[in-house]
Amino acid sequence: MSSFHQCQSMVDNMVSKCCTDFSRDCVKQTIKGHGVRGLYRGLSSLLYGSIPKSAVRFGVFEFLSNHARDEAGKLNSTRGLLCGLGAGVMEAVVIVCPMETVKVKFIHDQSSAKPKYRGFYHGVSEIIRTQGVRGTYQGLTATVLKQGSNQAIRFYVMTSLRNWYKGDNPSKSINPVVTGTFGAIAGAASVFGNTPLDVIKTRMQGLEAHKYKSTLDCAVKIMRHEGVRAFYKGTVPRLGRVCLDVAIVFIIYEEVVKVLNGIWKTE
Repeated sequence: MSSFHQCQSMVDNMVSKCCTDFSRDCVKQTIKGHGVRGLYRGLSSLLYGSIPKSAVRFGVFEFLSNHARDEAGKLNSTRGLLCGLGAGVMEAVVIVCPMETVKVKFIHDQSSAKPKYRGFYHGVSEIIRTQGVRGTYQGLTATVLKQGSNQAIRFYVMTSLRNWYKGDNPSKSINPVVTGTFGAIAGAASVFGNTPLDVIKTRMQGLEAHKYKSTLDCAVKIMRHEGVRAFYKGTVPRLGRVCLDVAIVFIIYEEVVKVLNGIWKTE
């Protein structure tokens, strides 16, 4: 092995170790300060949005992909990316932006010395009362960019891997284990592809969002005051969560589609 590659390997190992240590310390400090329940802050708002979010995402993707397939019923990678983009934009506008705004505000509020929100419904009513409906749509542009690119990457990777796996046999069945593996790869790709947008979105939706004039202003200020590394904060813990999340969601999605195709013919 050359000196360059040895040096590169050492740097990679050091970065990986630092990120892992940081994630462990974050978990340790959270439990120490707020108990195990501290790891579940914002869970209620997340749960309330997960079902409609997935429904909009996959519903729109199915609608678009059914119109984008060729005569043989195949969806190529480029069209898969565009359908995923459309699905991501729609879920961002209809579900994700208001739910994420509420979730982020809840987490930041509960981290303050004197929390204002007593629960989900009280928090939402207070946000709307003091800021109007627009208060639940902070960071819309960043959310649309984040969700659009997120789903575009995921569906592009999934479509590409699915087409590669099936080869010349479009009717070839894919078992859940393979689907889960493909989903995890798609999830990892989306994390590395749009974590900067996720960081910007979170800043734009927090209790200190008033510091930023726009999504672009937020990005410029992060770069100016914190540097490039700030755009990748939380990458390691997010990678583990997202890979598992996307793998499970795609397994459920594929299996549900198989069942529905047996009942209602879509082609």
